[in-house]
Amino acid sequence: MAQASKVAVEDVVVGMWQALSRRDWDAVKTFLADDCLYVDMPLPAFGARGPEDIVKRLKVGLEQLAGYENHDGVLVSNGADVIYEHSETWTFASGEQGVLRFVTVHKVDDGKIRVWKDYWDMQSLVSFAPPNHFENLATGDTSWVFDASALV
Repeated sequence: MAQASKVAVEDVVVGMWQALSRRDWDAVKTFLADDCLYVDMPLPAFGARGPEDIVKRLKVGLEQLAGYENHDGVLVSNGADVIYEHSETWTFASGEQGVLRFVTVHKVDDGKIRVWKDYWDMQSLVSFAPPNHFENLATGDTSWVFDASALV
């Protein structure tokens, strides 16, 4: 019985990342609990809560990319807790491209992701992203902002 639960938890996490790699925003939402908390750990004050706002947050960084691909890595689970070491290739319309390396922590409950914390190095993104990427972030939709600083 415990093995089936472990497989289901891993399937939820891998399924969500596959949907995100396709930038299938509607599919991403199906993997997230209604109260899911998403936090980029370098910026916990700019978290998001709930599927709609999490997708708005993801779109700010990923939607304008010419290419985005998640690369599988090590996935370890212990019941509801999942740690996923992976990388993403980001390709900008202006031709810049780079790889961001992540460790992501998820908590899965009742087949849905309830917590999603991404740990990554901001300097890696700064090293290859065009300057206008950060300008676009500064002027984009911020209706999704949820300050998760006190929760993580």
